[in-house]
Amino acid sequence: MTVNQRRLTQHYFMTAPMPCPYLPGRFERKLVTELRGPEANNVHDLLSRSGFRRSHSIAYLPACSDCNACIPVRVRCNEFESSRSFRRIQGKNSDLTRTVLPPVATQEQYQLFSIYQDARHGSGDMARMDARDYRAMIEDSTIDTSIFEYRRSDGSLIAVALVDNLADGLSAVYSFFDPTEHRRGLGTYVILDLVDEANLLDLPHIYLGYWIGDCRKMSYKMRFQPLEGFRNGQWVSMQDATTDTTSSNIGS
Repeated sequence: MTVNQRRLTQHYFMTAPMPCPYLPGRFERKLVTELRGPEANNVHDLLSRSGFRRSHSIAYLPACSDCNACIPVRVRCNEFESSRSFRRIQGKNSDLTRTVLPPVATQEQYQLFSIYQDARHGSGDMARMDARDYRAMIEDSTIDTSIFEYRRSDGSLIAVALVDNLADGLSAVYSFFDPTEHRRGLGTYVILDLVDEANLLDLPHIYLGYWIGDCRKMSYKMRFQPLEGFRNGQWVSMQDATTDTTSSNIGS
C-alpha cells in the first residue's frame, strides 16, 4: 500500500468544542486521526508536513471555525542563526551528557516531570497526570519515537525530551527539566541540541508545534530563526505567516 493509498483510507474526526488552553474565553476544536498500521510512520511524516502534531497514537490539527491563531512552526536547521545568548546557554550546559533512548518511561523521568509540572503548570491538566498517564504519553506510540535524556556530571537527570523522528526532521513533542536550574536556560538548550542533532543527521527541520501570537508562553519559539509557519497549505517565513492571523476572532 502506498502513502497516497493510505492517505485515502485515513479516517478523520472533529472533536467537540472545548475551552482553549491558551487563549482565555475561547473554544477550540481539533481535527484528529489515528496513527495505526504499517504505514503509520509515513502517514505521520505526511501529516507533520501539513501542520499536524502527535499526541499518543493520534495526530491532530486545530480546526476552530472563527480563529486561526495557532500556527504550526518549524526551524530551518541548516540556516539556523545562532546568537551570543544561545552560545552562552550552550556554554552553561557544556557539562551535560545527552543519551538517546527508546521511548520507555522510568520512575526517574516521572519524578522530574512531576516537579516540572508543579513548578511551571500547576493549574494545568498535565499537572494531574499520574505515573500511568506519564507512561502512556511516552510509550503509547506506533511511530518512530525517542527519548533524549540529559544528565549532570554526577549522573542525575536534569532534562528530558520526547522526540519524533521524521523523514525531514525531528519533532519536539514535549520536554521538561529541573525548574530550579534557572541559569542554565534548559528549555532553550534542548532545542539548540535538537538543531545540532538534526544538522548532524542532515535533516532540514525541527518541528516546534504551534505558535500563538497572543500567548506569552509561546513567544520563545520566535527566537529560533529562520522560523517557518504553515499557512494556506504551504510553509512560509513567519513574517508572512503572521500577516493573515486573525487571533482577535473568537473561536467556536
